[in-house]
Amino acid sequence: MIEEKIKEIVSEIIRLRRENGLTQKQLEELSNIKQPIIARMEKGTNIPQLNTILKLLKPLGKTIAIVPLEKTKPTKPR
Repeated sequence: MIEEKIKEIVSEIIRLRRENGLTQKQLEELSNIKQPIIARMEKGTNIPQLNTILKLLKPLGKTIAIVPLEKTKPTKPR
């Protein structure tokens, strides 16, 4: 489930990068994340850390927010 959500975020980063007309190299310059790391992330060959995702989203004018889920009964820890 977590990997699935990360893939969704990576897809959004790719979409935003392209929408803004940025190359991976230009995103590297704006985010300080090396282009090979961006390329591997976009190809799906590595799972980026949260810090990497946040650094890539910032120059794209985005961030990640914690929002409430739909109301469900809390489960008791085991």
